[in-house]
Amino acid sequence: FDVEICKGSETILNGTGNGEFLWSTGETTQSISALTSGVYTVNVITAQGCAGDSDPISVTVNANPTPTISPVGPTTFCDGGSVTLTTGSFASYSWSTGETTQNITVTTSGTYTVTVTDGNSCEGTSAPITITVDDLPEPTVTAGGPTTFCDGDNVVLTASSAVSYLWSTGATTQSITVSTAGSFTVTVTDGNGCEGTSDPVVTTVNENPTPTITPDGPIIFCDGDSVVLTSSAADAYLWSTGATTQSITVFATGTFTVTVTDANACVGTSAPLTVTVNNNPTPTISASGPLEFCDGDSVILTSSTATSYLWSTGAT
Repeated sequence: FDVEICKGSETILNGTGNGEFLWSTGETTQSISALTSGVYTVNVITAQGCAGDSDPISVTVNANPTPTISPVGPTTFCDGGSVTLTTGSFASYSWSTGETTQNITVTTSGTYTVTVTDGNSCEGTSAPITITVDDLPEPTVTAGGPTTFCDGDNVVLTASSAVSYLWSTGATTQSITVSTAGSFTVTVTDGNGCEGTSDPVVTTVNENPTPTITPDGPIIFCDGDSVVLTSSAADAYLWSTGATTQSITVFATGTFTVTVTDANACVGTSAPLTVTVNNNPTPTISASGPLEFCDGDSVILTSSTATSYLWSTGAT
């Protein structure tokens, strides 16, 4: 009869009967270990000198399979990616991961092998294949100043060092200048070609105040009078005169503005307000004759031209 074994295995052949044994291999023990393919017989010589040959036994040593692992894609990739490992067609499979399919999908770094069993029930293990999964970069964004600022100001946002950059604004530089309110992120690519996106940085832009000036009376008046100019409420005031109070009193012609600072430290300047101070008239009196005269005579006193008149006598 025939015996099949796998390479590296052995089968024990036992001779029967009493006497001396002589195997076709030359061995003289009752039992031998068959490690190679061939036809084996044993000759037994009894104590009485009788000899007999056994029936032949055919031993076939089958070669073990030598599986190889083929990756369907790169064996080095970024976290979140994967590669399929496949081997040839065999009766059964046992991967180092515990999986038993012909193909497996790998998402983590490691060394992988597969042990297969062929149609002869012989086993073989592949050479190992190493998979490297690179970590994704974790970029950070640093603000070069406050992220809450006044309209007209800005802040510089800078990404941590990488090979390339893509901001949510579309910019591709390491730093960007932001002058508007919004949420900003940067996606970077590292030396392994892996991408990572930063946490968002939120900027807030406060509107500048728009102060107004309110006069407490006419802004055109005569010399000797005045007007009080009052700014709308704010945290701090600076008038074009240098005054720092909410209200100022104006006695002279001029154009006045106020610059205010609000609770957000934002600054705004009012529209200009012009105050006009008119000079008072300086009338003259002309006499129609001598200012000294006799009782019964008279003199006419005439004022220089004006809109209205009030003499010390009450005449108008």
